[in-house]
Amino acid sequence: MAKDVEVAENPGEFSAKDYHDPPPAPLIDVEELGKWSLYRALIAEFIATLLFLYNTVLTVIGYKSQTDPLKNADVCGGVGILGIAWAFGGMIFILVYCTAGISGGHINPAVTLGLFLGRKVSLIRALLYMVAQCLGAICGCGLVKAFQKAYYNRYGGGANELSDGYNKGTGLGAEIIGTFVLVYTVFSATDAKRNARDSHVPILAPLPIGFAVFLVHLATIPITGTGINPARSLGAAIIFNKDKGWDDHWIFWVGPFIGAALAALYHQVVIRAIPFKK
Repeated sequence: MAKDVEVAENPGEFSAKDYHDPPPAPLIDVEELGKWSLYRALIAEFIATLLFLYNTVLTVIGYKSQTDPLKNADVCGGVGILGIAWAFGGMIFILVYCTAGISGGHINPAVTLGLFLGRKVSLIRALLYMVAQCLGAICGCGLVKAFQKAYYNRYGGGANELSDGYNKGTGLGAEIIGTFVLVYTVFSATDAKRNARDSHVPILAPLPIGFAVFLVHLATIPITGTGINPARSLGAAIIFNKDKGWDDHWIFWVGPFIGAALAALYHQVVIRAIPFKK
């Protein structure tokens, strides 16, 4: 277990702070399978991802309906891209706040992968989280289709796709960088060293995470519709179940997973230098 000591640059201003890094999670923890806390966390991840997709996909479909030129709608009406980005970022802020104490509030297989690579969760927990998140996303999109089937089919079901004028490389790069921003923010907002060093500055971890999702959506909605969450992309593609939803679907898995792995590597090796500590 690594031990660091933070000494204030101005000795009279802050006192020295000791802290211990939490031990890394075991790679494979079979004992977890016998604990209720694991299954409670899985239920929390399932429900959170269901609510996330339900609210955000409804927002996307509502916006497209309000600006549909075939209905002589106001093309400048609706919530716009800014409102869609707020829906995604705001829901992540709310749901991470609600579930952080139960499951860690991942709500995203890419975040789970990044935290697994950072040895924050075991392999068993990570895999089960991903399954729960994907099932939650499918059910969330299913609820949207059940309530608004005509609009759902007419306006694309909130499925991610590569926009016209962008090639696969651009879409992949957007997903990698967007997910890097998100997962790097997750690591920074939950860093034990940061909390010890900056204890005089209260940081509500869900807030920067929600803002990261919001800002990434502003940047990448015009390119890919913004995936950065394989469960979100999978749920919409399965329920919409048309070619558009599956075209280039691999981008929305490969990109987020690469971005998450790079963020975990950068934070653990460069920012925290954990491999170099005694």
